[in-house]
Amino acid sequence: MLHLSCLIAGNNSGKKMQTEIRSIRPFIGARDFEVSRRFYRTMGFKETELSPVLSVFGLQGFSFYLQDSYIPDWVENTMVFMEVDNIFSFWDELIELKLEEKFPFVRLTAVRHFDWGSECYLHDPSGILWHFGQFKEQ
Repeated sequence: MLHLSCLIAGNNSGKKMQTEIRSIRPFIGARDFEVSRRFYRTMGFKETELSPVLSVFGLQGFSFYLQDSYIPDWVENTMVFMEVDNIFSFWDELIELKLEEKFPFVRLTAVRHFDWGSECYLHDPSGILWHFGQFKEQ
């Protein structure tokens, strides 16, 4: 069994994984799959339907899987962080989409500032909490 500590600290042989990583895609669930599909398309994500219960949504080379599965403890505790290059422009774009008016349960929280940078928040129609952030330049 591979333990997380091996991945972090390296394995006992001192070898490191050499294979190029091309993507990392979280799986997120949906309370109402059709509403969530419309929501993410409205945000500008391109949908590729993989099966009747699974789609991949992509935008600018980044993507995630949306599945027709709703387990409240899982979905309502899921958070995704997406880094953007300009948090204020991104916030303005979110507001222009009028997502809170178009979709049930959607909530936006304005930009907040922290020591590391700034971020705003979006709860999707299922309760997934998206963090959109911009790190301070070093």
